[in-house]
Amino acid sequence: MGMDFWWCAVRSWVLLAGVIIFSDMQVPVGAYLYNNRYVGDQVFRVTPRDDAEVQVLKRMLGNITVDLWQPNSASLIRHNATVDVHVKLNDTQGLCAHLEQEGIAYNVFISNLQKEIEKQTGYRSARRRRSESHYDYEVYHSLEEIQSWMFEVNRTNPEIVDMFSIGTSYEGRPLYVLQLGKRSRPQKKAMWIDCGVHAREWIGPAFCQWFVKEALNSYQHDSVMRRLMNQLNFYIMPVLNVDGYHFSWTTDRFWRKTRSKNHKYHCRGVDANRNWKVKWCEEGASSHPCDDTYCGPFPESEPEVRAVAKFLRKNKKRFKAYISIHAYAQMLLYPYSYKYAMIPNFSCVESAAQNAVTALYSANGVKYRYGPASTTLYVSSGSSMDWAYRNGIQYAFAFELRDTGYYGFLLPESLIKPTCTETVRAVKAIAAGLLKKCQVNRDVFPYI
Repeated sequence: MGMDFWWCAVRSWVLLAGVIIFSDMQVPVGAYLYNNRYVGDQVFRVTPRDDAEVQVLKRMLGNITVDLWQPNSASLIRHNATVDVHVKLNDTQGLCAHLEQEGIAYNVFISNLQKEIEKQTGYRSARRRRSESHYDYEVYHSLEEIQSWMFEVNRTNPEIVDMFSIGTSYEGRPLYVLQLGKRSRPQKKAMWIDCGVHAREWIGPAFCQWFVKEALNSYQHDSVMRRLMNQLNFYIMPVLNVDGYHFSWTTDRFWRKTRSKNHKYHCRGVDANRNWKVKWCEEGASSHPCDDTYCGPFPESEPEVRAVAKFLRKNKKRFKAYISIHAYAQMLLYPYSYKYAMIPNFSCVESAAQNAVTALYSANGVKYRYGPASTTLYVSSGSSMDWAYRNGIQYAFAFELRDTGYYGFLLPESLIKPTCTETVRAVKAIAAGLLKKCQVNRDVFPYI
């Protein structure tokens, strides 16, 4: 821990000096990713050992402006659970000193956030992304590229793809969905998959694109995928929070929320996974507009959430599974998020989750924890998963993809392929389970 403090002090001084010198140079605006706003920022991993250290840490973090990565709210900090926190350059030395003084265990696992951002994405001048046939699925793509790709996929696969919009975002962007499946009968069972609910979780949209690619490319030669596409419809929404995702590319790489304006505060945005009409704005959500877990002024206040909810409500008899893709933690979660209780069809859902993580593990040997969100991750209210379950979708899941914190939200592009490959196996396992019967107590489901 002493070495960490020494490194904090020296690095903060060197980087600050570098920024002062560098600021005198004439550099064209936009020449560097995010205009070098993250130079010298660091990500700390702190592990409070008891409740006293938890309170001290909460107080420390409340005195400076920080960006909590895990958990996403200070109220969720617990003893013996790691806390990943992004700290601005000017605050790193002070936080080091305070942690050292209090004897709280920590380490700095990202010492210069700007460099990690540049390593994750690189510079995009030579990317192959002009057409669907040469589309590079192993790099992260901007919203504009993803939407162009969706149009191309729709154009080139008319027999099994249908693209449509379910509404518009706060800033007026279309909310596009791809429907995949053979047009055999009008009332097929369906599975919904959304990605990009939280803007900074870029591996989510990458997965949704990868799943579409795998479904289309393997339809002819993979008997499992062909059976799934023949008997189910998959509704894929690569980016739910389109405004936030766009903002995370242009301005703030670690933006989480939507981009709606608040009339009383200068803070913008709502947590799109706390805005659903199920135990709205209770434990695990914040009523303050400046917090990352802000629940919004009322349920479904966000047009993005409202559009998805309306579409799912309208077609809820057909939807048998709901999956929302997030990062990071390597977990597969199912209801409840908002309370410690067992769901009525626990045995069926638990079995589906176990099959999914087993299938995922078979790809690369990566282990995922699985279980009810409230006990496996933390309590949260107003989530899409709980909402889907409450509205009769019997299999509702949330994936937290790679990793467990070494890269955090900056998962390198080199890990897109293995992450998506293993997750496709998990989703296929869940989908295959929908074609089998599992006994559910009809008297209690879906009562919550």
